[in-house]
Amino acid sequence: MPPAPNPSIAGLILAGGLSSRMGGGIKGLRPLAGRPMIAHVIDRIAPQLGPLAVNANGPGCEGLGLPVLADPVPDFPGPLAGLLAGLIWAAELPGVAHLLTVPSDAPFLPADLADRLAEAAAPGRPVLACDASGVQPVVGLWPVTLAPALADWLTAGRPRKVMTWAEAQGARLCRFEPPEAGPPPFFNVNTPEDLAQAEVWAAR
Repeated sequence: MPPAPNPSIAGLILAGGLSSRMGGGIKGLRPLAGRPMIAHVIDRIAPQLGPLAVNANGPGCEGLGLPVLADPVPDFPGPLAGLLAGLIWAAELPGVAHLLTVPSDAPFLPADLADRLAEAAAPGRPVLACDASGVQPVVGLWPVTLAPALADWLTAGRPRKVMTWAEAQGARLCRFEPPEAGPPPFFNVNTPEDLAQAEVWAAR
């Protein structure tokens, strides 16, 4: 039985990147098993949490039925800008204490992702998922109270790597073991070859 949704956690699907290895555009809108890849991500995480939004910097996501949040800082500085957009949005939502971020190109995310990360949380500190392949810096649970600190970080021109920011905030790790069969839970579709592999798994 899947976990019940946690209304104190809002979700953000990060789709604001340039996707240069996939020819540009919003990678999550590419079809997988006859549907946009981001639709599979929504199916995975929407049942786990409260409000859900998408971070995107171009057209295409409006038809998903979710709020679309653009980067609040210019020049596409990377996922940290999307995270800031999400934290600002989530901080205004009644009863929401954390923001769960996931990429738009990870269609096989764990069904218990939000609960597992919440169990590993500590006050004021983010929690990042990790597995046998390493830390997944954009799969994380972030206290919404971190929004002002992240805005200051980006304004000051600090390093734009999510992992650097997370470590500076005392991030904790939550390890996920691989399934006995099927795709790794944090498999990312970064290339056309990855998309072909995802099609094989999705067909099963």
